[in-house]
Amino acid sequence: MAASAKDSRNVTAPPPPRVATPRPRASAKGEQTRARLIAAARTLLAGEMSERFTTRNVAALCGVSHGMCHYHFQDRTDLVLAVVEDIRPEWILPLEEAVAAPGTFAERAERVLGLLDGPEGADLAHLHSALHWHALNDERVRASLEAEYRRWRACFVALFQVLADERGGGVDPRPLGEAVAAAVDGLAAVESLDAEVDGGAVLRTLVHTLAAGV
Repeated sequence: MAASAKDSRNVTAPPPPRVATPRPRASAKGEQTRARLIAAARTLLAGEMSERFTTRNVAALCGVSHGMCHYHFQDRTDLVLAVVEDIRPEWILPLEEAVAAPGTFAERAERVLGLLDGPEGADLAHLHSALHWHALNDERVRASLEAEYRRWRACFVALFQVLADERGGGVDPRPLGEAVAAAVDGLAAVESLDAEVDGGAVLRTLVHTLAAGV
């Protein structure tokens, strides 16, 4: 018994399991590389050489290896989808915030019109055109872009829902909002070809006319 007790006291306890130490620097570096790849993809898509949009060319423009590009993005479609998400703060989120902020219909409408007053920036316009082309040729891009435009159009429907709430019923906000969204989209194309068209004035007239007629 004594010997057994002595032996048990000499047994070395197993070492505690090793816990993996987080590596925030590596993670941050990876996120930076991913962001640079997305920026390079945007540059190629928005440029005049968008037909050269490949993962290899994106990697070269970013200054990383082709393998590193595929580490972050499985294929070219994954890169396009990342760009679709990356531009959301430039055209959808500000519109959502303008509609959601407190105020009457007239006040919210002015905020929305202020965002839309003026032609779309050339880079963003070229980028949207390139994304539309990819959507015609890639079902995954098409589904992603459709979801983004659905969210964008919902902003205008939400705006006219405020008007419907103020009027106490009898106003269907969906066709009104969809009409304004279609006008915004069409005017962007018109203004890209004719700088003399005052899209802001046209939209302001349309919104005020629709609001007064319901």
